[in-house]
Amino acid sequence: MRNPLQRLKYLPWLPLSLTALATALITFLLELGLALSYQFVPALQGVFAVLFSPLLGAIVFFAMAVGVGALAVYWLERVYPQIVINTGILWALVLCVMVAFFLKSLLPLPVNLVTPGRFLLIGVVVGIFWKGRRYWRY
Repeated sequence: MRNPLQRLKYLPWLPLSLTALATALITFLLELGLALSYQFVPALQGVFAVLFSPLLGAIVFFAMAVGVGALAVYWLERVYPQIVINTGILWALVLCVMVAFFLKSLLPLPVNLVTPGRFLLIGVVVGIFWKGRRYWRY
């Protein structure tokens, strides 16, 4: 009987890891931009207070997580066009993105809106498979 985990050895782990790290870096820069705009633009403080209220805040955090997943697939498509994307690659990308955001959460960064957890995991899976839906069948 063949080992089902044998395929894991042949996945392009380096490009997937670099994609996840680039996604975490871009997300951090966007978070930093949001924090600076909240701090220095008083007109936006009311908007952010409404957006991050308890019920709407959960929806906003989920939407940010979906955006992170979609950004990861977009980056993978544009920067590494030689990689043939399939369902296994997309699941490996989910793992790499979650590891990258876990490592980002360990750093003493001034802003950390997108933190690893259930919202991020479910949102990243939805975002990756929503953006990569054309690769499901291969």
